Amino acid sequence: LQEVTASSRHYVDRLFDLDPQKVLQGVIDMKNAVIGNNKQKANLIVLGAVPRLLYLLQQESSSTELRTECAVVLGSLAMGTENNVKSLLDCHIIPALLQGLLSPDLKFIEACLRCLRTIFVSPVTPEDLLYTDATVISHLMALLSRSRYTQEYICQIFSHCCKGPDHQTILFNHGAVQSIAHLLVSTSYKVRMQALKCFSVLAFENPQVSLTLVNVSVDGELLPQIFVKMLQRDKPIEMQLTSAKCLTSMCRAGAIRTDDPCIVLKTLPCLVRMCSKERLLEERVEGAETLAYLIETDVELQRMASITDHLIAVLADYFKYPSSVSAITDIKRLDHDLKHAHELRQAAFKLYASLGANDEDIRKKIIETENMMDRIVNGLSESSIKVRLAAVRCLHSLSRSVQQLRTSFQDHAVWKPLMKVLQNAPNEILVVASSTLCNLLLEFSPSKEPILESGAIELLCSLTQSENLALRVNGIWALMNMAFQAEQKIKSDILRGLSTEQLFQLLSDSDVNVLMKTLGLLRNLLSTRPHIDHIMSTHGKQIMQAVTLILEGEHNIEVKEQTLCILANIADGTTAKELIMTNDDILQKIKYYMSHSNAKLQLAAMFCISNLIWNEEEGSQERQDKLRDMGIVDILHKLSQSSDPNLCDKAKTALQQYLA
Repeated sequence: LQEVTASSRHYVDRLFDLDPQKVLQGVIDMKNAVIGNNKQKANLIVLGAVPRLLYLLQQESSSTELRTECAVVLGSLAMGTENNVKSLLDCHIIPALLQGLLSPDLKFIEACLRCLRTIFVSPVTPEDLLYTDATVISHLMALLSRSRYTQEYICQIFSHCCKGPDHQTILFNHGAVQSIAHLLVSTSYKVRMQALKCFSVLAFENPQVSLTLVNVSVDGELLPQIFVKMLQRDKPIEMQLTSAKCLTSMCRAGAIRTDDPCIVLKTLPCLVRMCSKERLLEERVEGAETLAYLIETDVELQRMASITDHLIAVLADYFKYPSSVSAITDIKRLDHDLKHAHELRQAAFKLYASLGANDEDIRKKIIETENMMDRIVNGLSESSIKVRLAAVRCLHSLSRSVQQLRTSFQDHAVWKPLMKVLQNAPNEILVVASSTLCNLLLEFSPSKEPILESGAIELLCSLTQSENLALRVNGIWALMNMAFQAEQKIKSDILRGLSTEQLFQLLSDSDVNVLMKTLGLLRNLLSTRPHIDHIMSTHGKQIMQAVTLILEGEHNIEVKEQTLCILANIADGTTAKELIMTNDDILQKIKYYMSHSNAKLQLAAMFCISNLIWNEEEGSQERQDKLRDMGIVDILHKLSQSSDPNLCDKAKTALQQYLA
């Protein structure tokens, strides 16, 4: 290293010469020495060239030519490795270059922008460095009109530094949409392309930007029409893909309808084309992921995509790549693709998940694709977290099919790897995996038994204690499905696993979804007489407390209705009835809801009464008398005159019990 650095030292020494002409020549020689030579770049950085170059760049006394050449050399150093960029950042190169943009000289400004572009494109540069000084963005906007180079570099800087809604808002508020729109018709391809990339990141998941773009026109043509022209087959692939991404974001934001011809006839077919074997790996990945996002929530688009260019079969090739007989002759390319093959699998899983989100026939086609279930099962245990997440998403989408739960899911014992995924996964995987488990625990799914035997109750009870709302909902939802038409032992295990404290915790959860699912669980636990009596004999006091708590609280109609249905189930028990009959407070509440303004609540309260006064059961006479004394019969007479046929029928049936 010493020999090499010694031969490089003279370049650095010349930067300190007293003769400005010699300094300039030294910088120019250094520029020629470092082009394409990473070793030389590293040597000069080690020898301390960067602080000196930055000093010369910032000196007022330096000639414009010298300052420009310094910016060019720094840009060349930044082109090297990530470590080079880190060294430049450590020397505070960004503030120095931003300061340089205030110069009146265009050549110098372009050199500074080119260097800034190279630094901001590097993954080691924090994007926020662009936003630390509020005046920078407005100055960059003003520089957009100076030359095609300022346009290209500034758009590239924006598209790399726009990460997330905060950055989008800053750029939007500085007039980015209007300033960049006219660049889409520039004579320079590079400028058009960078402007297009800017719009694709500005509009991504951003309704505000998307809804603005729809109405912007350039030379009398609206932006969506310009984007459509840019995704025609004769345009470069990069341009087709990026404009498809712009139109996709606008469609998802509701700015363009899903049945608009520009989506159905242009964007969707373009994205399907990107999935073909002929495309490069990154194009196939981006095409599939963008298409998955476009069709995710729209069943018509899902159906259309599924029958375009044999897409479902084409995606199967994503798992076979690169194959042993791969046509890739470029060794560098092959090496790159082998390292990134997992991205293809992730993209395929994502797109299959979107395709199968709603339509039974599409799910069937996906599952019948060669080795599909094995591929998902393998995906669940891949080392890449992104592949695991996408595989779980795909499984979740397919698990919405009753038919598949009974067949393919059973044949491949999908629940085993799924339970394994649930053991110690990050939250985003847990949420989707637990949703899938909810479906596998439905009453008609044959996986229910083995899942129970593998310790699911404990796992799900622990999910209900999660800080994460979606996990709490899924944990309780899965328990609710598990308790549906289950045998008594399972119900007792669930209650034991949850504990009374946790049950109360869930019933006082601030989220109405958690509350509804918990009530659903209680309702499923309290079904069939022997089970009702058994559970109420062990947990009666706590359950009655919970019911009282909810009927007294500020809750919506659905919550109260579900709670009254639980009471009706308790009233259907043989011994459990007494817990209601001996609780005057609850009886008064039932009476109150019989005269409520909402018919649903009236009906639910009537179910309670009917179950309490049913004739053929022991003690019915005493119960009827007590309820008559409370004024229930008077209310029944009134309800039998109701204009609501359901209420009227129910009241008449109840009154017959008194006459029998």
